[in-house]
Amino acid sequence: MKKLAHFIFFAILFTPLAIFPQTQDEVKAEVPELKAFHSVIYKLWHNAWPEKDIALMAELVPEIEKGVEKVQKAQLPGILREKKPRWEEGVKSLTEVLKEYKTAIASKDTQKILDAGEKLHAQYEGMVRIIRPVLKEVDEFHKVLYPLYHYYMPEYKRDKIMASAVEMDAKMDSLRKAELPERLRAKGKDFNRSVEELARAVKYFVKVAKEINDEKTVSDAIKDLHTKYQQLEKVFE
Repeated sequence: MKKLAHFIFFAILFTPLAIFPQTQDEVKAEVPELKAFHSVIYKLWHNAWPEKDIALMAELVPEIEKGVEKVQKAQLPGILREKKPRWEEGVKSLTEVLKEYKTAIASKDTQKILDAGEKLHAQYEGMVRIIRPVLKEVDEFHKVLYPLYHYYMPEYKRDKIMASAVEMDAKMDSLRKAELPERLRAKGKDFNRSVEELARAVKYFVKVAKEINDEKTVSDAIKDLHTKYQQLEKVFE
């Protein structure tokens, strides 16, 4: 029986978190409606706008309206819940930009139409940046942190907390080795500092999860590393 208990413990410990039901549909940082909206934005920005094809820009209005309407009704997946305020502000701005675009089309003023088209494209890109992970390594780390902070900690699911500790330690190693793309190199110093602060919080959490079976101590460690992760994300805002 003792051997069986050990086997079950380690099976849980090293089982990928992706198998847990609540994470399957919630840890993908993607909004399908926004992704689908790209098809009409592409026509606008890569076909109509560079050619100053005002007729095509006008023809696209119904398709743009449908895309905006779907984005307005879109629900963020759980992993993006903390970005909801910025997302809602983005949706509001997108709605206003659409009105400007339609007004410009009605004016038949070529320059106003081109300016409105450029603004619509910029707003779409801005919304993509709200939900798109800056780095693959940051996204992978967040996929472990999300269920840990929002599910396992509140219910103090110790087996899953310990499994998270093992996986998070590995993800932290990858995050420390991550390299910023050229466009973000200027933020390198702040990024590296935030990564090291997060690494210290993860190290403490891993130690606590393994050695101390006390809900408050473990929860405080998780809350601290969650705060450090949020600080890392703010480097890119």
